Amino acid sequence: MIIRKLRLQRAWSQEQLAQHSGLNVRTIQRIERGQKASLESLKSLAAVFEVPLEALQQEMDMNMTMDKQTKDATEERLQPVSHDERAAIEYVKELKGFYSNLTTMAIVLPLLYLLNLMISPGYMWVWWVVLGWGGGAVLHAISVFEPFSLFGATWEKRQIEKRLKRRLWLFRFLAGAAKPGL
Repeated sequence: MIIRKLRLQRAWSQEQLAQHSGLNVRTIQRIERGQKASLESLKSLAAVFEVPLEALQQEMDMNMTMDKQTKDATEERLQPVSHDERAAIEYVKELKGFYSNLTTMAIVLPLLYLLNLMISPGYMWVWWVVLGWGGGAVLHAISVFEPFSLFGATWEKRQIEKRLKRRLWLFRFLAGAAKPGL
Protein backbone atom coordinates (compact mmCIF):
# COMPACT_ATOMS: atom_id res chain seq x y z
CA MET A 1 0.00 0.00 0.00
CA ILE A 2 2.94 2.33 0.64
CA ILE A 3 4.10 2.10 -2.98
CA ARG A 4 0.65 3.16 -4.14
CA LYS A 5 0.57 6.06 -1.70
CA LEU A 6 4.02 7.29 -2.73
CA ARG A 7 3.02 7.00 -6.39
CA LEU A 8 -0.24 8.91 -5.85
CA GLN A 9 1.56 11.63 -3.88
CA ARG A 10 3.55 12.32 -7.03
CA ALA A 11 0.40 12.05 -9.19
CA TRP A 12 1.98 9.27 -11.27
CA SER A 13 0.15 6.51 -13.04
CA GLN A 14 1.38 2.96 -12.74
CA GLU A 15 2.75 3.28 -16.26
CA GLN A 16 4.72 6.40 -15.33
CA LEU A 17 6.15 4.71 -12.24
CA ALA A 18 7.13 1.73 -14.37
CA GLN A 19 8.88 4.03 -16.81
CA HIS A 20 10.76 5.91 -14.06
CA SER A 21 11.77 2.75 -12.21
CA GLY A 22 12.50 0.54 -15.20
CA LEU A 23 10.06 -2.09 -13.91
CA ASN A 24 7.21 -3.75 -15.75
CA VAL A 25 3.70 -2.34 -15.17
CA ARG A 26 2.54 -5.80 -14.06
CA THR A 27 5.30 -5.81 -11.43
CA ILE A 28 4.07 -2.46 -10.09
CA GLN A 29 0.49 -3.78 -10.00
CA ARG A 30 1.53 -6.92 -8.12
CA ILE A 31 3.56 -4.95 -5.58
CA GLU A 32 0.68 -2.51 -4.99
CA ARG A 33 -1.64 -5.45 -4.36
CA GLY A 34 0.68 -6.61 -1.61
CA GLN A 35 2.55 -9.43 -3.31
CA LYS A 36 6.19 -9.99 -2.40
CA ALA A 37 8.64 -7.84 -4.33
CA SER A 38 12.16 -8.85 -5.27
CA LEU A 39 15.13 -7.02 -3.79
CA GLU A 40 15.98 -5.52 -7.19
CA SER A 41 12.44 -4.17 -7.60
CA LEU A 42 12.52 -2.64 -4.12
CA LYS A 43 15.93 -1.05 -4.80
CA SER A 44 14.59 0.51 -7.99
CA LEU A 45 11.47 1.83 -6.26
CA ALA A 46 13.47 3.15 -3.31
CA ALA A 47 15.70 5.08 -5.70
CA VAL A 48 12.73 6.53 -7.59
CA PHE A 49 10.88 7.56 -4.43
CA GLU A 50 14.08 8.67 -2.67
CA VAL A 51 13.33 6.63 0.43
CA PRO A 52 15.59 4.16 2.18
CA LEU A 53 15.38 0.59 0.92
CA GLU A 54 14.72 -0.54 4.49
CA ALA A 55 11.49 1.49 4.57
CA LEU A 56 10.11 -0.39 1.60
CA GLN A 57 11.37 -3.73 2.88
CA GLN A 58 9.61 -3.13 6.18
CA GLU A 59 6.39 -2.48 4.34
CA MET A 60 6.82 -5.69 2.36
CA ASP A 61 8.00 -7.75 5.30
CA MET A 62 6.61 -6.72 8.68
CA ASN A 63 9.19 -8.85 10.51
CA MET A 64 12.04 -6.48 9.59
CA THR A 65 12.64 -3.42 11.75
CA MET A 66 14.05 -0.05 10.87
CA ASP A 67 16.52 1.79 13.01
CA LYS A 68 15.29 4.95 14.76
CA GLN A 69 17.05 7.43 12.45
CA THR A 70 15.70 5.91 9.26
CA LYS A 71 12.22 5.74 10.75
CA ASP A 72 12.27 9.39 11.82
CA ALA A 73 13.67 10.56 8.49
CA THR A 74 10.95 8.85 6.48
CA GLU A 75 8.03 9.00 8.91
CA GLU A 76 6.28 11.84 7.11
CA ARG A 77 6.44 10.09 3.71
CA LEU A 78 5.54 6.66 5.02
CA GLN A 79 2.42 7.34 7.06
CA PRO A 80 -0.17 4.59 6.70
CA VAL A 81 -3.08 5.34 4.43
CA SER A 82 -5.81 6.97 6.51
CA HIS A 83 -9.51 6.16 6.37
CA ASP A 84 -10.19 9.41 4.49
CA GLU A 85 -7.49 8.59 1.93
CA ARG A 86 -8.94 5.11 1.43
CA ALA A 87 -12.42 6.59 1.00
CA ALA A 88 -11.08 9.07 -1.55
CA ILE A 89 -9.27 6.31 -3.44
CA GLU A 90 -12.44 4.21 -3.51
CA TYR A 91 -14.49 7.17 -4.74
CA VAL A 92 -11.99 7.87 -7.52
CA LYS A 93 -12.12 4.20 -8.55
CA GLU A 94 -15.92 4.36 -8.73
CA LEU A 95 -15.77 7.65 -10.64
CA LYS A 96 -13.24 6.19 -13.06
CA GLY A 97 -15.51 3.20 -13.62
CA PHE A 98 -18.48 5.46 -14.34
CA TYR A 99 -16.58 7.63 -16.82
CA SER A 100 -15.12 4.54 -18.46
CA ASN A 101 -18.62 3.14 -18.88
CA LEU A 102 -19.85 6.47 -20.27
CA THR A 103 -16.96 6.66 -22.75
CA THR A 104 -17.56 3.12 -23.94
CA MET A 105 -21.23 3.92 -24.33
CA ALA A 106 -20.46 7.05 -26.34
CA ILE A 107 -18.26 5.04 -28.71
CA VAL A 108 -20.33 1.87 -29.09
CA LEU A 109 -23.85 3.31 -29.38
CA PRO A 110 -23.18 5.40 -32.54
CA LEU A 111 -21.54 2.36 -34.12
CA LEU A 112 -24.56 0.24 -33.27
CA TYR A 113 -26.82 2.95 -34.69
CA LEU A 114 -24.91 2.89 -37.99
CA LEU A 115 -25.02 -0.92 -38.01
CA ASN A 116 -28.77 -0.79 -37.40
CA LEU A 117 -29.22 1.63 -40.32
CA MET A 118 -27.19 -0.60 -42.63
CA ILE A 119 -28.70 -3.96 -41.65
CA SER A 120 -32.35 -3.24 -40.86
CA PRO A 121 -33.36 0.40 -41.37
CA GLY A 122 -37.06 -0.54 -41.09
CA TYR A 123 -36.78 -1.56 -37.42
CA MET A 124 -34.69 0.52 -35.04
CA TRP A 125 -33.63 -2.14 -32.52
CA VAL A 126 -30.77 0.08 -31.37
CA TRP A 127 -33.22 2.02 -29.17
CA TRP A 128 -33.57 -1.06 -26.95
CA VAL A 129 -29.82 -1.08 -26.46
CA VAL A 130 -29.86 2.67 -25.74
CA LEU A 131 -32.68 2.19 -23.24
CA GLY A 132 -30.97 -0.68 -21.42
CA TRP A 133 -27.47 0.75 -21.41
CA GLY A 134 -28.72 4.26 -20.66
CA GLY A 135 -30.75 2.99 -17.72
CA GLY A 136 -27.70 1.19 -16.41
CA ALA A 137 -25.62 4.36 -16.83
CA VAL A 138 -28.23 6.37 -14.90
CA LEU A 139 -28.21 3.84 -12.05
CA HIS A 140 -24.40 3.84 -12.09
CA ALA A 141 -24.38 7.66 -11.90
CA ILE A 142 -26.79 7.58 -8.95
CA SER A 143 -24.57 5.10 -7.10
CA VAL A 144 -21.42 7.17 -7.76
CA PHE A 145 -22.68 10.73 -7.31
CA GLU A 146 -25.45 9.97 -4.77
CA PRO A 147 -27.79 12.90 -5.62
CA PHE A 148 -30.20 11.39 -3.11
CA SER A 149 -29.56 8.55 -0.78
CA LEU A 150 -32.25 6.16 0.33
CA PHE A 151 -29.76 3.99 2.19
CA GLY A 152 -27.09 6.59 2.95
CA ALA A 153 -25.04 7.39 6.00
CA THR A 154 -28.02 8.60 8.04
CA TRP A 155 -29.94 5.39 7.40
CA GLU A 156 -26.86 3.31 8.22
CA LYS A 157 -26.34 5.23 11.46
CA ARG A 158 -29.96 4.71 12.52
CA GLN A 159 -29.76 1.00 11.76
CA ILE A 160 -26.52 0.60 13.72
CA GLU A 161 -27.93 2.49 16.69
CA LYS A 162 -31.09 0.44 16.51
CA ARG A 163 -29.07 -2.78 16.42
CA LEU A 164 -26.78 -1.67 19.25
CA LYS A 165 -29.68 -0.71 21.49
CA ARG A 166 -31.21 -4.12 20.96
CA ARG A 167 -27.90 -5.81 21.68
CA LEU A 168 -27.30 -3.65 24.73
CA TRP A 169 -30.73 -4.52 26.10
CA LEU A 170 -30.12 -8.21 25.40
CA PHE A 171 -26.71 -7.99 27.10
CA ARG A 172 -28.24 -6.32 30.19
CA PHE A 173 -30.97 -8.94 30.28
CA LEU A 174 -28.47 -11.79 30.12
CA ALA A 175 -26.32 -10.13 32.77
CA GLY A 176 -29.34 -9.81 35.07
CA ALA A 177 -29.42 -6.00 35.06
CA ALA A 178 -32.79 -5.83 33.35
CA LYS A 179 -35.64 -8.26 33.72
CA PRO A 180 -38.54 -8.23 31.31
CA GLY A 181 -42.00 -8.02 32.75
CA LEU A 182 -44.11 -11.18 32.87
